[in-house]
Amino acid sequence: MKEENYGDLSVRRLAKQIYGMEICALLLLMAGVFIVTGRGENVLLCLATAGLLLPWNLVLMGVLQKKLSYFTNALCRTMDQMVEGKEIAVEDFFTEEETLLARMLHKMSRLYDMTRHQKERAERERETLQQIISDISHQTRTPITNLKMLNETLRETKLRDSDRQEFLRAAGSQINKLDFLFLAMVKMSRLETGMITLRKKDAPLYQTLAEAIGGVIQQAGKKEIQVSARCDEDLSLPHDPKWTAEALFNILDNVVKYTPRGGRVRVETDSWEFYVKIDITDTGRGISERNQAAVFKRFYREEGVGDLPGAGIGLYLTREIISRQGGYVQVASKPGQGSVFSVFLPKHRS
Repeated sequence: MKEENYGDLSVRRLAKQIYGMEICALLLLMAGVFIVTGRGENVLLCLATAGLLLPWNLVLMGVLQKKLSYFTNALCRTMDQMVEGKEIAVEDFFTEEETLLARMLHKMSRLYDMTRHQKERAERERETLQQIISDISHQTRTPITNLKMLNETLRETKLRDSDRQEFLRAAGSQINKLDFLFLAMVKMSRLETGMITLRKKDAPLYQTLAEAIGGVIQQAGKKEIQVSARCDEDLSLPHDPKWTAEALFNILDNVVKYTPRGGRVRVETDSWEFYVKIDITDTGRGISERNQAAVFKRFYREEGVGDLPGAGIGLYLTREIISRQGGYVQVASKPGQGSVFSVFLPKHRS
C-alpha cells in the first residue's frame, strides 16, 4: 500500500490543487462533448455554463479554505498547549452538532491527560525512591558505625575472653538491628512503589487476628503480659488476610514492647453498619496527645525509647496497609494510662 506524503500539505496549496483539478475536469468534459456531438456550439455552451458557475465556485472554495484554516489553526493551538503543558479547553469547540474538529480535539485531550498522569506518576515514584534511599542512608548510619567501631576494637585490642564475648554480642545485636531494618524497609518500599498489590477477599477476621496475635505470644510471655481477644468466629469481611495480619501484628508488637512486665493487652472487635472496628488496648506507658498523630509517621519514635528495639516503621506500614483497603487507624491515649489503637475496616467492597 502506497504511503501518502503530507509533508508539503497547506491550505493554500490544497486550494490550488482543487482549482487545477476542476480546470482539468472542465477541459476533459469539453473534449468529450466535442467528440460525442462534433459540434463546437455545445463546447461553447459548456464553457458558458462553467463561467456562470465560477463565482459560486469561488465563494465555495473561499468558505472551504476558511474552514480548513480554522481547523488547522485550532489543531496547532491545541498542540502548542500540549507542548507547553497547559490545560486544553476542548469545550470551546463543542456545539450541538458534533464536528470532526471536536472529536479530534477530544481524543487529543484524552491522550494528553493520559500522558500527563503517567508523567506525574513517574515523578511521584522517583521522589518516593529518592526518599527511601535517603531514609535507608540515615537509618543504617548508626548501626554500621557501631559495627565498624566494634570490629576495630576486636581487631586491634587484646581483650579477655569475657570482654571479647561481650563485644561479639554487641556486634550481633547491631547485625540483628540492620537485618530487621532492611526487612522493614523492603516491605515499605515494595508497598509504596506498588510492587505489592493487596488482594481483598471475603475471609474470617478471627483467623486474621489469630495469626497476628500468634506472632507476639512468645514475646508477651517473656514479659508475663496477659493477652486476651474477643472476636465473633462467624465475622467475615473483605480484606487481604496476609497484609491485614501484618498490620495488626505491627500494632500488637508495639503495645507488647512498650507495656511493662505483668501488664495486659486486650483485642476486641465490634461490627458496625459500614465498618468493623478492632480495638487493641494496652496498659503501657501511653502517648502524649501532641504525639498521637506522629506515631504513624515513617521512622517516628517517642523520646526516651532508644534502649528498646525498633525503627519506627511498623505503625507507618499499618496505616498504609489499612488505608489501601479503604479503612483507617486511630489512637487514643494518655501518658501513664495506656493506649487504645482502633482499626476500622469496611464491611463491604467499595
